[in-house]
Amino acid sequence: MRTADTPEKLRLQVADLPRPLILVPTMGALHQGHLALIRKAREIAGSTGSVAVSIFVNPIQFDRPADLAAYPRPLADDLAQCQAAGVDLAFVPASGSMYYPDRSVTVTETLLSKHLCGATRPGHFDGVCTVVLKLFNLFQPEAAVFGEKDFQQLAILRRMTRDLDVPVEVVGLPTVREPDGLAMSSRNVRLTAEHRADAPRIQRALQGVLSLLRCGERSGDLFLARARKHLEESPFLRIDYLELVDAETLQPVGRIQRPAVLATAVFYGDVRLIDHVTLCP
Repeated sequence: MRTADTPEKLRLQVADLPRPLILVPTMGALHQGHLALIRKAREIAGSTGSVAVSIFVNPIQFDRPADLAAYPRPLADDLAQCQAAGVDLAFVPASGSMYYPDRSVTVTETLLSKHLCGATRPGHFDGVCTVVLKLFNLFQPEAAVFGEKDFQQLAILRRMTRDLDVPVEVVGLPTVREPDGLAMSSRNVRLTAEHRADAPRIQRALQGVLSLLRCGERSGDLFLARARKHLEESPFLRIDYLELVDAETLQPVGRIQRPAVLATAVFYGDVRLIDHVTLCP
Protein backbone atom coordinates (compact mmCIF):
# COMPACT_ATOMS: atom_id res chain seq x y z
CA MET A 1 0.00 0.00 0.00
CA ARG A 2 1.33 3.40 -0.95
CA THR A 3 1.08 6.39 1.39
CA ALA A 4 1.40 10.15 1.00
CA ASP A 5 1.45 12.88 3.63
CA THR A 6 1.35 16.07 1.54
CA PRO A 7 -0.74 17.16 -1.47
CA GLU A 8 2.43 17.33 -3.58
CA LYS A 9 3.38 13.72 -2.80
CA LEU A 10 -0.21 12.64 -3.30
CA ARG A 11 -0.34 14.01 -6.84
CA LEU A 12 2.78 12.02 -7.73
CA GLN A 13 1.30 8.83 -6.30
CA VAL A 14 -2.09 9.30 -7.97
CA ALA A 15 -0.58 9.93 -11.38
CA ASP A 16 0.37 6.30 -12.02
CA LEU A 17 -2.48 4.49 -10.21
CA PRO A 18 -4.64 2.27 -12.43
CA ARG A 19 -8.06 3.66 -13.19
CA PRO A 20 -10.86 3.85 -12.20
CA LEU A 21 -9.82 5.37 -8.88
CA ILE A 22 -12.44 5.22 -6.14
CA LEU A 23 -11.98 7.38 -3.05
CA VAL A 24 -13.17 6.80 0.52
CA PRO A 25 -12.72 10.04 2.52
CA THR A 26 -12.50 9.44 6.30
CA MET A 27 -11.40 11.14 9.50
CA GLY A 28 -9.79 7.93 10.69
CA ALA A 29 -10.63 5.86 13.79
CA LEU A 30 -11.75 3.25 11.27
CA HIS A 31 -14.43 0.70 12.18
CA GLN A 32 -16.54 -1.86 10.34
CA GLY A 33 -18.61 0.91 8.77
CA HIS A 34 -15.53 2.37 7.11
CA LEU A 35 -14.41 -1.09 6.01
CA ALA A 36 -17.81 -1.56 4.35
CA LEU A 37 -17.17 1.68 2.41
CA ILE A 38 -13.78 0.35 1.34
CA ARG A 39 -15.33 -2.93 0.18
CA LYS A 40 -17.89 -0.98 -1.84
CA ALA A 41 -15.12 1.10 -3.36
CA ARG A 42 -13.29 -2.08 -4.39
CA GLU A 43 -16.48 -3.45 -5.91
CA ILE A 44 -16.80 -0.29 -8.03
CA ALA A 45 -13.10 -0.18 -8.94
CA GLY A 46 -13.00 -3.83 -9.89
CA SER A 47 -9.90 -5.96 -9.87
CA THR A 48 -8.05 -3.65 -12.25
CA GLY A 49 -8.91 -0.28 -10.66
CA SER A 50 -7.62 1.41 -7.50
CA VAL A 51 -9.02 2.26 -4.08
CA ALA A 52 -7.75 5.24 -2.10
CA VAL A 53 -8.53 6.29 1.46
CA SER A 54 -7.92 9.68 3.01
CA ILE A 55 -7.43 9.92 6.78
CA PHE A 56 -7.70 13.52 7.96
CA VAL A 57 -9.37 15.00 11.04
CA ASN A 58 -10.54 18.14 9.29
CA PRO A 59 -10.30 21.03 11.78
CA ILE A 60 -12.51 23.46 9.89
CA GLN A 61 -15.63 21.26 10.16
CA PHE A 62 -15.58 21.16 13.97
CA ASP A 63 -17.75 23.74 15.70
CA ARG A 64 -16.60 22.69 19.18
CA PRO A 65 -12.85 22.81 19.93
CA ALA A 66 -13.25 20.16 22.64
CA ASP A 67 -14.75 17.73 20.11
CA LEU A 68 -11.80 18.29 17.77
CA ALA A 69 -9.30 17.76 20.58
CA ALA A 70 -11.02 14.57 21.75
CA TYR A 71 -11.49 13.01 18.32
CA PRO A 72 -9.68 9.62 18.28
CA ARG A 73 -6.59 9.35 16.09
CA PRO A 74 -5.33 5.72 16.09
CA LEU A 75 -3.31 6.22 12.92
CA ALA A 76 -1.14 3.09 13.08
CA ASP A 77 -4.23 0.89 13.51
CA ASP A 78 -6.04 2.75 10.72
CA LEU A 79 -3.20 2.16 8.28
CA ALA A 80 -3.01 -1.50 9.26
CA GLN A 81 -6.73 -1.88 8.56
CA CYS A 82 -6.34 -0.16 5.19
CA GLN A 83 -3.48 -2.49 4.31
CA ALA A 84 -5.51 -5.55 5.29
CA ALA A 85 -8.51 -4.31 3.31
CA GLY A 86 -6.47 -4.03 0.12
CA VAL A 87 -6.34 -0.24 -0.13
CA ASP A 88 -3.92 0.89 -2.82
CA LEU A 89 -3.18 4.40 -1.54
CA ALA A 90 -3.66 6.07 1.84
CA PHE A 91 -3.44 9.84 2.11
CA VAL A 92 -2.57 11.00 5.62
CA PRO A 93 -1.93 14.75 5.43
CA ALA A 94 0.67 16.08 7.82
CA SER A 95 -0.51 18.78 10.21
CA GLY A 96 -0.79 22.08 8.39
CA SER A 97 -0.39 20.65 4.88
CA MET A 98 -4.04 20.85 3.82
CA TYR A 99 -4.70 24.55 4.37
CA TYR A 100 -2.64 27.65 3.74
CA PRO A 101 -2.22 29.83 6.85
CA ASP A 102 -3.95 32.73 5.08
CA ARG A 103 -6.64 30.68 3.29
CA SER A 104 -9.63 32.81 2.27
CA VAL A 105 -11.86 30.56 0.15
CA THR A 106 -14.63 28.38 1.59
CA VAL A 107 -17.29 26.30 -0.16
CA THR A 108 -20.76 27.07 1.19
CA GLU A 109 -24.08 25.31 0.49
CA THR A 110 -27.07 27.49 1.38
CA LEU A 111 -30.27 25.36 1.24
CA LEU A 112 -29.83 21.74 2.33
CA SER A 113 -27.60 22.83 5.23
CA LYS A 114 -30.16 25.13 6.86
CA HIS A 115 -31.69 22.55 9.17
CA LEU A 116 -30.67 19.44 11.16
CA CYS A 117 -26.91 19.43 11.83
CA GLY A 118 -26.49 22.62 9.83
CA ALA A 119 -28.71 24.55 12.24
CA THR A 120 -26.90 23.40 15.38
CA ARG A 121 -23.33 23.21 14.04
CA PRO A 122 -22.54 26.56 12.39
CA GLY A 123 -19.86 26.30 9.71
CA HIS A 124 -19.75 22.48 9.85
CA PHE A 125 -20.87 21.84 6.28
CA ASP A 126 -18.73 24.68 4.94
CA GLY A 127 -15.80 22.73 6.33
CA VAL A 128 -17.07 19.44 4.91
CA CYS A 129 -17.65 20.84 1.42
CA THR A 130 -14.32 22.63 1.38
CA VAL A 131 -12.23 19.62 2.38
CA VAL A 132 -14.12 17.19 0.13
CA LEU A 133 -13.76 19.47 -2.89
CA LYS A 134 -10.03 19.73 -2.14
CA LEU A 135 -9.80 15.93 -1.96
CA PHE A 136 -11.71 15.59 -5.23
CA ASN A 137 -9.30 18.03 -6.89
CA LEU A 138 -6.25 16.21 -5.50
CA PHE A 139 -7.33 12.64 -6.27
CA GLN A 140 -9.44 13.27 -9.40
CA PRO A 141 -11.40 10.07 -8.61
CA GLU A 142 -14.12 8.64 -10.78
CA ALA A 143 -16.29 8.09 -7.69
CA ALA A 144 -16.26 8.55 -3.91
CA VAL A 145 -18.10 6.46 -1.33
CA PHE A 146 -19.79 7.89 1.79
CA GLY A 147 -21.99 6.40 4.49
CA GLU A 148 -25.70 7.15 4.56
CA LYS A 149 -25.58 7.55 8.36
CA ASP A 150 -24.51 11.13 7.60
CA PHE A 151 -27.44 11.50 5.21
CA GLN A 152 -27.44 15.33 5.29
CA GLN A 153 -23.74 15.36 4.44
CA LEU A 154 -24.38 12.93 1.58
CA ALA A 155 -27.19 15.08 0.18
CA ILE A 156 -25.08 18.23 0.42
CA LEU A 157 -22.08 16.65 -1.31
CA ARG A 158 -24.31 15.40 -4.11
CA ARG A 159 -25.69 18.93 -4.47
CA MET A 160 -22.16 20.38 -4.46
CA THR A 161 -20.96 18.07 -7.24
CA ARG A 162 -24.11 18.80 -9.24
CA ASP A 163 -24.02 22.57 -8.87
CA LEU A 164 -20.26 22.90 -9.43
CA ASP A 165 -20.09 20.31 -12.25
CA VAL A 166 -17.57 18.19 -10.36
CA PRO A 167 -16.99 15.02 -12.43
CA VAL A 168 -17.14 12.64 -9.44
CA GLU A 169 -19.98 10.21 -8.71
CA VAL A 170 -21.00 10.38 -5.05
CA VAL A 171 -22.02 6.89 -3.90
CA GLY A 172 -23.96 6.26 -0.68
CA LEU A 173 -23.82 3.08 1.41
CA PRO A 174 -26.54 2.17 3.96
CA THR A 175 -25.74 2.73 7.64
CA VAL A 176 -23.72 -0.06 9.23
CA ARG A 177 -24.91 -0.91 12.74
CA GLU A 178 -23.77 -2.71 15.84
CA PRO A 179 -25.72 -5.90 16.70
CA ASP A 180 -27.87 -3.89 19.13
CA GLY A 181 -28.82 -1.34 16.46
CA LEU A 182 -26.52 1.54 17.35
CA ALA A 183 -25.14 3.20 14.23
CA MET A 184 -21.40 2.66 13.99
CA SER A 185 -19.45 5.85 14.67
CA SER A 186 -15.90 6.73 15.57
CA ARG A 187 -17.36 8.59 18.55
CA ASN A 188 -18.90 5.44 20.06
CA VAL A 189 -15.61 4.51 21.73
CA ARG A 190 -15.89 7.66 23.86
CA LEU A 191 -19.20 6.58 25.43
CA THR A 192 -19.17 5.46 29.06
CA ALA A 193 -20.44 1.94 29.75
CA GLU A 194 -23.79 3.32 30.96
CA HIS A 195 -24.17 5.57 27.96
CA ARG A 196 -23.19 2.83 25.53
CA ALA A 197 -25.83 0.51 27.02
CA ASP A 198 -28.48 3.22 26.63
CA ALA A 199 -27.50 4.47 23.15
CA PRO A 200 -29.43 1.85 21.10
CA ARG A 201 -32.60 3.67 22.19
CA ILE A 202 -31.78 6.27 19.51
CA GLN A 203 -32.62 3.87 16.69
CA ARG A 204 -35.46 2.29 18.66
CA ALA A 205 -37.05 5.71 19.11
CA LEU A 206 -36.89 6.36 15.37
CA GLN A 207 -38.02 2.88 14.35
CA GLY A 208 -40.88 3.13 16.84
CA VAL A 209 -42.76 5.58 14.65
CA LEU A 210 -43.06 3.10 11.78
CA SER A 211 -46.20 1.58 13.32
CA LEU A 212 -47.87 5.00 12.95
CA LEU A 213 -46.94 5.04 9.28
CA ARG A 214 -48.31 1.53 8.73
CA CYS A 215 -51.58 2.58 10.36
CA GLY A 216 -51.97 5.42 7.87
CA GLU A 217 -50.91 8.29 10.14
CA ARG A 218 -49.33 11.22 8.30
CA SER A 219 -49.18 14.03 10.89
CA GLY A 220 -45.58 15.07 11.46
CA ASP A 221 -46.31 16.26 14.99
CA LEU A 222 -47.39 12.78 16.05
CA PHE A 223 -44.24 11.18 14.64
CA LEU A 224 -42.05 13.72 16.43
CA ALA A 225 -43.96 13.38 19.70
CA ARG A 226 -43.64 9.58 19.77
CA ALA A 227 -39.90 9.63 19.03
CA ARG A 228 -39.27 12.44 21.52
CA LYS A 229 -41.12 10.59 24.29
CA HIS A 230 -38.92 7.52 23.87
CA LEU A 231 -35.71 9.56 23.78
CA GLU A 232 -36.65 11.63 26.82
CA GLU A 233 -37.19 8.47 28.88
CA SER A 234 -33.41 8.18 29.03
CA PRO A 235 -31.79 9.70 32.13
CA PHE A 236 -28.54 10.14 30.21
CA LEU A 237 -29.10 11.78 26.83
CA ARG A 238 -29.86 15.33 25.79
CA ILE A 239 -31.60 16.00 22.48
CA ASP A 240 -29.73 18.38 20.19
CA TYR A 241 -32.44 18.24 17.54
CA LEU A 242 -35.28 16.00 16.41
CA GLU A 243 -36.72 16.94 13.03
CA LEU A 244 -38.89 15.62 10.22
CA VAL A 245 -37.69 16.77 6.80
CA ASP A 246 -38.36 16.06 3.15
CA ALA A 247 -36.01 13.30 1.96
CA GLU A 248 -34.90 15.30 -1.09
CA THR A 249 -34.96 18.97 -0.10
CA LEU A 250 -34.21 18.43 3.63
CA GLN A 251 -36.78 21.12 4.46
CA PRO A 252 -39.13 20.60 7.45
CA VAL A 253 -42.49 19.01 6.68
CA GLY A 254 -45.66 18.99 8.74
CA ARG A 255 -47.30 16.09 6.96
CA ILE A 256 -45.82 13.04 5.28
CA GLN A 257 -47.01 13.04 1.69
CA ARG A 258 -43.76 11.91 0.02
CA PRO A 259 -40.58 10.27 1.32
CA ALA A 260 -39.39 11.99 4.49
CA VAL A 261 -36.59 11.54 7.00
CA LEU A 262 -36.98 11.56 10.77
CA ALA A 263 -33.58 12.55 12.10
CA THR A 264 -32.03 13.25 15.46
CA ALA A 265 -28.79 14.24 17.12
CA VAL A 266 -28.29 13.60 20.82
CA PHE A 267 -25.57 14.17 23.38
CA TYR A 268 -24.35 11.62 25.89
CA GLY A 269 -22.17 13.88 27.98
CA ASP A 270 -20.01 15.60 25.37
CA VAL A 271 -20.37 12.79 22.80
CA ARG A 272 -22.74 13.73 19.96
CA LEU A 273 -24.42 10.92 18.01
CA ILE A 274 -26.72 11.14 14.99
CA ASP A 275 -29.18 8.75 13.38
CA HIS A 276 -32.23 8.78 11.13
CA VAL A 277 -34.96 6.68 9.57
CA THR A 278 -36.62 7.14 6.18
CA LEU A 279 -40.42 7.23 6.08
CA CYS A 280 -42.14 6.38 2.79
CA PRO A 281 -45.94 6.85 2.68
